[in-house]
Amino acid sequence: MPLQGDYLWAMTTALPDIRTLSDEALQKALLDLGEKPFRAKQVSEWLWTHSAGSFDDMTSLGKGLREKLNGSFALERIHQLEAQRSKDGTVKCAYQIDGDEHRVVEGVLIPTTKRLTACISSQVGCSLACKFCATGRLKLLKNLTAGDMFDQVQMLNVLAHEQQGKGLSNIVYMGMGEPLLNYKNVLESVDRITGTPGLGMSPKRITISTAGIAKAIKRLGDDEVKFNLALSLHAANDAKRNHIMAINETNSLSVLAESLRYFHEKTGTRPTFEFIVFKDFNDGLQDARELADFCRHVPCKINLIEYNPIEDGEFQQTTPQRLEDFVALLEDRNLIVNVRRSRGKDIDAACGQLANKNAAILAKLVTKNMAKCR
Repeated sequence: MPLQGDYLWAMTTALPDIRTLSDEALQKALLDLGEKPFRAKQVSEWLWTHSAGSFDDMTSLGKGLREKLNGSFALERIHQLEAQRSKDGTVKCAYQIDGDEHRVVEGVLIPTTKRLTACISSQVGCSLACKFCATGRLKLLKNLTAGDMFDQVQMLNVLAHEQQGKGLSNIVYMGMGEPLLNYKNVLESVDRITGTPGLGMSPKRITISTAGIAKAIKRLGDDEVKFNLALSLHAANDAKRNHIMAINETNSLSVLAESLRYFHEKTGTRPTFEFIVFKDFNDGLQDARELADFCRHVPCKINLIEYNPIEDGEFQQTTPQRLEDFVALLEDRNLIVNVRRSRGKDIDAACGQLANKNAAILAKLVTKNMAKCR
């Protein structure tokens, strides 16, 4: 039976991915296929709780319904191409999107003594071109769907159980891409990760990181989100931030401060400021004072992050003494400061390094495909 309604547009050249439908649209689609309303919940449980790889895997559904689903929808899932394991136990996975060898993202499983964190990507590539980030050297190819992001979490959760004997404790949207430039899909993915059907994780264990899209930060406040927000700050004066992050030219520090105050007023959640400390660029005591002054705008926490050099990059790690002095000044101002040591550096899985080895992955795929054509 042909589908009716507002989701028909997606069928012009290919079957629509069923996981792009809202719960309401899924129920309407199944009604149009002659099915009872309760079938929508059954299908949704297979999609988001059991992570079925195909409609034929949905064994509690009758054969007739499975045939209807196969004839009306596609079920797209990401595919793991490669996994690299660091000496410290960190695992970086490369995932292929849409079956396209040119669309590859990376997700990372980060084990520590207290946490098991999944770092996931929100876009294939990135449009922001921050000078210290490897991903910024790749052009933006695609916004990931909610299902693409959900799959990263689900697959890293399975990996966590296999290698650590327990599931994920935290999820951070700090991989490839700018999450707030893929706003709708990112929030839908959070709903699936925290929902039932879904993975049922607490939103308080999820952090969305942004380079600073002020309008989207305010929108998060209006949506009264329950997850955590991190701002990639890295400099607390506009001249320096403009130099390393072009987004600051249209989202200055004063504009960001206003949006962060609004977010905090609406949600009650303290944002976290991520601050990579670069040698002889932003690691001086004046830089620390400027950061402390910026923190007056909103209750916050500070994560100071060890820099992970990228190929042909202009920055280097600061010295231990300068970092110690930086921390001391902030703590003297009664600010909450954590120093984050990088993990997975030997496999380019640390902060800012994702995409360093994408080229190698793509080269393998191209070589493989060329061999098939001979």
